[in-house]
Amino acid sequence: MRIALAQLNFIIGDFDYNKSKIIENIYLAKENKVNLIIFPELAITAYPPLDFLETDFFLQESQKAIEEIVEHTVGIDAIIGCPFINSEKEGKKLYNSACFISNGKIVRYIHKTLLPDYDVFDEYRYFEPNKDFSLIESNGKKIAVTICEDIWNIHTIYYTQDPLAELSKLNPDLIINISASPFASDHDKIRLETIRKTAIKYKTPVIYVNHTGAQTDLIFDGSSRVVNANGETLCKCNQFVEELLFFDISETSLNQPEIEFEASKTEQIYNALISGIQDYFFKMNLKKAIIGLSGGIDSAVVAILLKDALGESNVKAILLPSEFSSSHSVPDATELCLINQIPYEVISIKKLYNNFIQTLSDYFEGKAFDVTEENLQARIRATLLMAFTNKFGYILINTSNKSEMAVGYGTLYGDMCGGLSVLGDLYKTEVYELAHFLNKDKTVIPENIITKAPSAELKPNQKDSDSLPDYDILDQLLFNYLENKMGADDLVKMGYEKEMVKKVLHLVNMNEYKRYQAPPVLRISNKAFGIGRRMPIVAKY
Repeated sequence: MRIALAQLNFIIGDFDYNKSKIIENIYLAKENKVNLIIFPELAITAYPPLDFLETDFFLQESQKAIEEIVEHTVGIDAIIGCPFINSEKEGKKLYNSACFISNGKIVRYIHKTLLPDYDVFDEYRYFEPNKDFSLIESNGKKIAVTICEDIWNIHTIYYTQDPLAELSKLNPDLIINISASPFASDHDKIRLETIRKTAIKYKTPVIYVNHTGAQTDLIFDGSSRVVNANGETLCKCNQFVEELLFFDISETSLNQPEIEFEASKTEQIYNALISGIQDYFFKMNLKKAIIGLSGGIDSAVVAILLKDALGESNVKAILLPSEFSSSHSVPDATELCLINQIPYEVISIKKLYNNFIQTLSDYFEGKAFDVTEENLQARIRATLLMAFTNKFGYILINTSNKSEMAVGYGTLYGDMCGGLSVLGDLYKTEVYELAHFLNKDKTVIPENIITKAPSAELKPNQKDSDSLPDYDILDQLLFNYLENKMGADDLVKMGYEKEMVKKVLHLVNMNEYKRYQAPPVLRISNKAFGIGRRMPIVAKY
């Protein structure tokens, strides 16, 4: 039996695009003598379609696309992820399903049993869980078709029902899992272990097919693969690329494991961010990005990521020095632009800032310089950057990192502006790691940008360390609080100083209102700011 794993990048709601891509790959599979081609979870709609699933026209277009695809499946079998309307009077309106098509006919729909509602997932909002278990047959093979979460109960027991336990009683020859599993920097290892455990426990090969590409904040890495009954990978798609992978299932092929080569965590993050940027622009029909380039590490890293993703001619840097900018800020930022051939402009905000101060002087008389004057500078910069976006059709890209977003070190309607946050899921220490990675072959970020002390440069001789712990300490504390969900007492027991814990947690909790107004953040961890972390603004923390 010859199978094809169709690891593809779809667009949410673009049924013509998705349908054409599926049909194109069906014909490629036919040309390569494939018996069964497998597409990911909700391939017809792309993932996640969210509240589109509540609209009749969307569901009608989805079903129409499936029916048109069926006409092209003569001579081949196909499994395609799609929504399916529940005909019963009770339960949710839809199932999350796999449509099994054989030789030009829809044979049946297989429904997803386990519906995740944690982190970025909210499937129980839309779908009814499956309650009936049976196999399909393709080319003489009995196949247990599962959908994403259906195999994850083996790793962490979230559910009282186990679909594979039921399906295994029917003695399948293969387990197929169609998936929409987003990228996180440590998720591929956990995912592989889940697939391996499934194969070993049920003594059955597993074929896993995932999405690639990005949908706003969610990035899909692919990593589709075939694993034998011993849990050994036989073949695997590359990460972050579309690929149609062919595999012949035979007694011989199931005993020839492939040697796995894994990219470093930082390289995977780089590839994920590039994918996220490119798809945000491509799927939104955008062309050009603009950033405020300060001479600091964050905006420098974002500039290089944009250049690599879009090309230097599609990136514009605006340098906006004030009277508080250090003597090296403009030279460092200029050097970066010259090295990388990024177009740039230098626009001093001194005059504008002084005009604001003069206008407000009667009202602020007797008041000391404080965060008010600092925020004025950030908001002046944002106003100028937005003027460029409106006049020339750029999209402003946000440069805040996760550490800053966590503790509220960002100005609403100032440096928190932008259509997309590229570094909002990277702690400051991870931004430095990424900078070193970008410089691994040649210098694209001047060394002084990397080595100088971080500063917002909004008042004389300002440094981040004046009001925050060193980032090595702060980032670990934030990681344990945000991602390991540890409380204040636990953090103190770990050795963090009590007053520091109290201060940092207060900053995180009291700045929730800012994060609600932040741009979407490209997700590269298991707990990013955004839809995957839902905290109340008004609460007694």
